[in-house]
Amino acid sequence: MTPVIDPKMTYDLPTPDPESPVRTRKPYRFSTLCATVENPSQKDQYGSSSVPIYQTATFKGVAGEYDYSRSGNPTRSHLEHHVAKISSAAHAFVVSSGMAALDVILRLLKPGDEIIAGDDLYGGTNRLLTYIKTHMGVIVHHVDTTDTQAVIPFIHPTKTAMVLLESPTNPLLKIADLAAVAKEVKERAPNAIVVADNTMMSPYLQRPLEHGSDIVYDSATKYLSGHHDLMAGVITCNRDDIGKQIAFIINSVGNALTPIDSFLLLRGIKTLAVRMDRQQASAGQVATYLHSLGFSVHYPGLPDHPGRDIHHRIADGSGAVLSFETGDKELSEKIVAGTHLWGISVSFGCVNSLISMPCVMSHASIDPAVRAARGLPEDLIRLCVGIEDPTDLLDDLEHALIDAGAIEFDAVQNKYVRARKTQAGDILASAIGKLNTKDSKELEWFISSPGKVILFGEHAVVHGVTAIAASVGLRCYGLTTAREDRKISVHFTDIDNFYAEWDIDQLPWHAVRPVAINEHHPEELDSALVDAITSGPLSHLTQDQSHARGAAIAFLYMYLVLARGDTRPAINFTARSTLPVGAGLGSSASFSTCAATALLLVNKRISMPSLPKPATGEHVHFSHQGRRAIPPLIAEEVNRWAFVAEKILHGNPSGVDNSVAVYGGALAYTRAGFERKSGMEPITGFKSFRFLLTNSKVPGRNTKALVAAVGQKKANEPEAVANILTAIQSISDEARRALADPEMARGELLSVLSALIRENHTHLVSLGVSHPSLEQIREATLASPYDLSTKLTGAGGGGCAVTLIPDDFSEEHLRNLLSNIAEQKYDPYLTTVGGSGLGVLSPYAEHRTVSSVRPARVAGQVTPPQTPSPEVDAKDSTELRPAFELMSVEQLTEWAEGLGKWLYV
Repeated sequence: MTPVIDPKMTYDLPTPDPESPVRTRKPYRFSTLCATVENPSQKDQYGSSSVPIYQTATFKGVAGEYDYSRSGNPTRSHLEHHVAKISSAAHAFVVSSGMAALDVILRLLKPGDEIIAGDDLYGGTNRLLTYIKTHMGVIVHHVDTTDTQAVIPFIHPTKTAMVLLESPTNPLLKIADLAAVAKEVKERAPNAIVVADNTMMSPYLQRPLEHGSDIVYDSATKYLSGHHDLMAGVITCNRDDIGKQIAFIINSVGNALTPIDSFLLLRGIKTLAVRMDRQQASAGQVATYLHSLGFSVHYPGLPDHPGRDIHHRIADGSGAVLSFETGDKELSEKIVAGTHLWGISVSFGCVNSLISMPCVMSHASIDPAVRAARGLPEDLIRLCVGIEDPTDLLDDLEHALIDAGAIEFDAVQNKYVRARKTQAGDILASAIGKLNTKDSKELEWFISSPGKVILFGEHAVVHGVTAIAASVGLRCYGLTTAREDRKISVHFTDIDNFYAEWDIDQLPWHAVRPVAINEHHPEELDSALVDAITSGPLSHLTQDQSHARGAAIAFLYMYLVLARGDTRPAINFTARSTLPVGAGLGSSASFSTCAATALLLVNKRISMPSLPKPATGEHVHFSHQGRRAIPPLIAEEVNRWAFVAEKILHGNPSGVDNSVAVYGGALAYTRAGFERKSGMEPITGFKSFRFLLTNSKVPGRNTKALVAAVGQKKANEPEAVANILTAIQSISDEARRALADPEMARGELLSVLSALIRENHTHLVSLGVSHPSLEQIREATLASPYDLSTKLTGAGGGGCAVTLIPDDFSEEHLRNLLSNIAEQKYDPYLTTVGGSGLGVLSPYAEHRTVSSVRPARVAGQVTPPQTPSPEVDAKDSTELRPAFELMSVEQLTEWAEGLGKWLYV
């Protein structure tokens, strides 16, 4: 229930001095302060009961108190004095809107500053923070500020310039301990400014300046005005230095509130207390009613609200906004559309009651993937209670719930109860949610990613020539399985069977600068963290274990920076590969993509597409909707983190390898800094072809030395090398046109590609980047009766050769060729080029019951698996890990594909 505000309660707020010094006047109560607009320094010459509207742009005279209304106006001065009085503030400012107030505050920041903000914010706040992050060089960390301990790792003693809080948050009404967060910030970053958005409460119910905040702002459009007939924003503070800066910014920008709106806002504030008393009393009744029906209700006045105790320690009431979940978005839409007294609006704080769906309205500007990562339910309904009679409000809401089918009459209980079908929907949603939770003991994610080949443009790409890269059918696989011992481990089966495990709490958390949800990793790696990893958990590794060492650093680095507060999943990550390591086929990018995807999934920073609603019964059918079942936004997030891992492994990668590993298909890449258009562009309509990839197994290749040698050759023979580069560019352009041409017959296309491959390799030989082993492989494929086109791929100096296999190539010839190459001690891989990118085994099973969960995997296996029933014996482990680690490389792909449906980019 809503706490009752004691009308006799007094506040340590300024009270106008008495007219006579004969007796001491007691402090006024809050409602009296609201209604009493007095400014001893600005007495009206005519004794008007209401502050006049000084509707003028300029004032006559020289050196007067006012000269230009942008800089100051008597009506606005009265309002600002009044706002400061009721806000426990030394300074108050009023501007054109709540967002204008936040804009003024954010102008206190400079490029390079860091701001910590909540992860459940008003949509407009999120939009403005995204803008300053993108255009002003300010780093924004979105953190769960309702967990004080989760905020601490993001506080930097010199970089953190501002902390932005909301409590209660909008629209989930989570509670932040304003006092505790301010204390932690002041101890760790003394110069940081703590800012609180107090719009949900108003100064009547909460005054954050009393709890350590430096700046408080309100959208005065809401409760302070109360009638939705004006737009205004309020900023208050007690620090003189901040007050001077804010006054300067407002005067410079010119967004101070107009005289007429200042007058209207003054009028609205006079009734703030009586309005809020009625509104929050009615809100408590509405919240209790919905809670009694069994809906999940978010309101700090309810006994089971997780932040209730904190809220009532720092606030004087529960407010007039609540939200609730129905378990079904379409059902919520019907409820919202079915009300009459509750007006559909994006705002709140009006004397009239309002209803909305935040994800469709006020928070629609936040990316759906971000909303999901922050736990914002798409079915959420927000109610903003007005001053109408609560009986009428409840009756109107009840009729909307009945008409939508959300509640039904129970004859036994003789009352309306929540409809059984909506409860079943909640159970299904809850079960699906549990599948993706990192707290599940059976958590398991199985991921795969392709390698890549450079078809055209190797080495020349360093000098501005376009390179054509494509995915290959050989893939890396990554599997996460849960541990129950507070440890994290990695098993790189195909890298010397490397295995290592570490105590999670002993990892170098002290060196971590976490990256919050919806935040991108900085352009530069955190070298201090890399050093802490290499000198700490990986100090035992030798130089002979360089491949394993690099992979372990990349994995641990991402694990540490992606952790969310104290939630640190205990998992094992096993990686397998059908790609040869170190052959120039993008094995590191494929590994990076698998590792990044796994860690993003276990930390719930991304999620797979949700299940469609079942048509009947319990059967749930999930369609992967073709090859692009993984949404582009998720692919983009994975690609960003795969690039971070690639930086750890290679220092300054181009971004081509990880992009192909995530998106698949083929792309054209041109380096920045040259006259041609730089960047990566997908080659649409790319066809899949059979290729033979042959690992030359040349040890000790030095890519940097090869690149340097070509650079030296260019310096010594500029004209000759320039001609070679021009020729290679023509090859890339022709290949790109041919690959994207939907009208070119496949036989003609293969003929064109074959000729271009031979020509490209000839030019690469002229640049001096081939190797005798590659030439031997090329001669073997060129010999009669094969007559196939082969070229090097990747860095050269060894590595891998790619051979185009025509569609009509004899299977007998192919077997003989593979045998000949193997006899020469090279490793041939027959595969395809141009397939799918990132793959995740579908987390939703089909035609599957708990009793069928046995050690032998069948099609439709779930990842992560559902919790087995108690009847399933513990020894009958359903984990993929044992079979995955023991599976031969030759069987790995077929086995993985047979586990069930895969979702692909």
